[in-house]
Amino acid sequence: MATDPAASALPSDSPPPSPTHPGRVWLIGSGPGAADLLTVRGARLLAQADVVLHDALVTEEILELCPQAVKISVGKRSGQRSTAQVEINEKLVAAAQQYRRVVRLKGGDPMLFGRADEEMRALEAHGISYEIVPGITAALAAAASAKRPLTRRGIARSVSLFTSSTAPDQPNEVIMPNGDTLVQYMGGREATATARRLLELGYAPETPVVVVENCSRPDEHIYNLQLAGLEAGLQACSGPVLVMIGPALADRD
Repeated sequence: MATDPAASALPSDSPPPSPTHPGRVWLIGSGPGAADLLTVRGARLLAQADVVLHDALVTEEILELCPQAVKISVGKRSGQRSTAQVEINEKLVAAAQQYRRVVRLKGGDPMLFGRADEEMRALEAHGISYEIVPGITAALAAAASAKRPLTRRGIARSVSLFTSSTAPDQPNEVIMPNGDTLVQYMGGREATATARRLLELGYAPETPVVVVENCSRPDEHIYNLQLAGLEAGLQACSGPVLVMIGPALADRD
């Protein structure tokens, strides 16, 4: 595999990594799950990494692209015991002080609901250089899997991405965003509340809803619903869920 110019920017004769001479970090988006949806750049950097700190949703198939690297799981899963963000930041800084090439491998795209801001702040506070490698975010992958465009001429020309997850010091009540198409990340347990709020706001009960569970993975499931049906919840779903709502998602005549 070809050498990535950014990775080779670290001279082999530079001082060993240390708190005063840390290595370099790449925050890489692994995409929705399927290994062949990872970017070529992301795959090249994984093949050159010394250590990879990865999310719980990163598949084994993707981790097989970096057999030479030390792998550290720092996964966070809703409703399950997980690694706190402060601890992840500390592990990331410590890795950069020990290894030349550090990859922080995130599900989806690092810059969208990926907590990249906190990790960038931690790296900057310790003088550690880093780069961002984007990944395919779940909304785009789910729309592709379901064959339902998020925008349609004359029907929908705006898309709002949101999540009900909030910081510990913020209220749980989430204001519904504006947009012709709404896409809720991590929407499994919150689906009922979302449907109720939208119905209260005047959305029609028959508004099309597409739910994609385990997007792009072998156990992917797609559910075509209506908003009134979403109010009953998504008891059948146990994996990561993305909920898409709006008239653009209606069946094509």
